[in-house]
Amino acid sequence: MPSFKLTYFDVRGYAEPARILFHLAGVAFEDKRITHESGDWEKMKDKTPFGQLPVLTVDGLDIPQSAAIIRYLANKFGYAGKTPEEKAWADAIVDQFKDFMNSFRQLIMAQRAGKTADEIAKISSDVAMPARDSFFKIIEDLLKKSKSGFLVGDGLTFADLVVVENITTLEKNKFFTASEHPKIAALREKVYAIPAIKNWVATRPDTQF
Repeated sequence: MPSFKLTYFDVRGYAEPARILFHLAGVAFEDKRITHESGDWEKMKDKTPFGQLPVLTVDGLDIPQSAAIIRYLANKFGYAGKTPEEKAWADAIVDQFKDFMNSFRQLIMAQRAGKTADEIAKISSDVAMPARDSFFKIIEDLLKKSKSGFLVGDGLTFADLVVVENITTLEKNKFFTASEHPKIAALREKVYAIPAIKNWVATRPDTQF
């Protein structure tokens, strides 16, 4: 078995589906967490592939980009889909999530940049909320057609993990209300009820993002 190290900031964020995949598979890994206060990120940024986190190190080989990392682990551990078609659908859902986040990030960046309340409200109403609502509808439509309760096929895939963790982050930041989206909330309950995931969620660091 190769040695694994997952390097990311001390939040759930884009690395959390990868952490969950390790716990699902029962595979040991080094969960290296970087805090902004430590200054470690500034020291290592120029040596990090693409200058971004997360990075998965496998026997000394660095793999960048969260989607690539999650897809690699899902394929390795058996959570990428059971057929080429299911794998394509799992990929498509994660790509759709990335499209949503590209729009939603405009609101986050405006808040961090200290934009005025009016500017933030406009970005929220014109960009972020329409992107969120469109993404929710896509996920809800997939769940309406699902016989298993999962997004793809009859079992858990990395697409479920990406969506569920995003929903948890949105909820913690008051952008998701479970009672308004019962099918999405039910997906999260189903995923979080899986014993290995349940144990991890109960003990992991509780972060806003």
